Amino acid sequence: MSTLETNAIGKYSGNNVSVDDSLNLKSYTTTQRDALTSVAGDMIYNTTDSKVQVYNGSSWSNLGGIGDSSIEYLVIAGGGAGGAGGYGGGYHGGGGGAGGYIANVTGENSGKLTNAQPLLVFTPGSYEITVGAGAPTGNSNGADGNDSRFGAISSNGGGGGGAGINGNPQPGRDGGCGGGGGSGNASTTSKPAGVGKAGQGFDGGIGTINTTGYAGSGGGAGAVGTGPGGGTIAGGAGIASSITGSSVTRSTGGRVISSGSVGTINSGNGGDGDNTGSNVGHAGGSGIVILKFLSTKSISVGAGLVSATATVGSNTIVSFTAGTGTVTFS
Repeated sequence: MSTLETNAIGKYSGNNVSVDDSLNLKSYTTTQRDALTSVAGDMIYNTTDSKVQVYNGSSWSNLGGIGDSSIEYLVIAGGGAGGAGGYGGGYHGGGGGAGGYIANVTGENSGKLTNAQPLLVFTPGSYEITVGAGAPTGNSNGADGNDSRFGAISSNGGGGGGAGINGNPQPGRDGGCGGGGGSGNASTTSKPAGVGKAGQGFDGGIGTINTTGYAGSGGGAGAVGTGPGGGTIAGGAGIASSITGSSVTRSTGGRVISSGSVGTINSGNGGDGDNTGSNVGHAGGSGIVILKFLSTKSISVGAGLVSATATVGSNTIVSFTAGTGTVTFS
């Protein structure tokens, strides 16, 4: 099929050849691969599927990544809402914490920059899926986001941001990622941030007292929320995943910013905290559940779930964007 070329041959001992440098397989897209005249034992790197593949004489099989009996998943909960601000002065509400992030995608991180969860064995049967809604807009402390679930795998909704209140600033709430603390003139200590869940996300940023403004932003799946800080401050960073075939960053903490916005739908992002004195925090973004498995396997989606299915190379990707229901694998 092709000529093996190496930069150096270290030694020859019996039937063993030692190659000093790394061996780079010839790369092909799926279309290019299928146009080859192949014989059993040929091996390539498929850039469409990002897999090492070998030809058995009649078809190509994967040697790496998703095995024939495994599923990759991404389970993100709904983001927390930002806290309201402006009560009794120019005090700011904390940003909402992002929804908890749990993933087992090969080569990527799970939440709080932990290692990917173990591969899940593909087992025929039924599994419950829930896509957590984002927390709604509120006029005090930000509400928490709702949990997402795939079978026994559950991610926690993001913690709401603390309200900015003169004399009584509120702390951020705990969640998948913690909400940011609010600000307000008070004689007590700085208002703590909400705590992120182990393996899902980071804490929010701390809010301060005796200062106009200076709330904390929401924690993200990839970084702690900012705070305390005046004016505009960014939320904790999210995590990028290519489970769908293209890189998308999700589970970013809510900011503290004028003219803030709600969290993006199906991102798990936290809602922005209020620093305009409007007494209204911003809603968190809804979560998402994404499954990836070889297209030789089948899935049936039950009532109550909103989903979209795509084929990328030899894999099926199903993205669940709303609802609760049951899926059945076969």
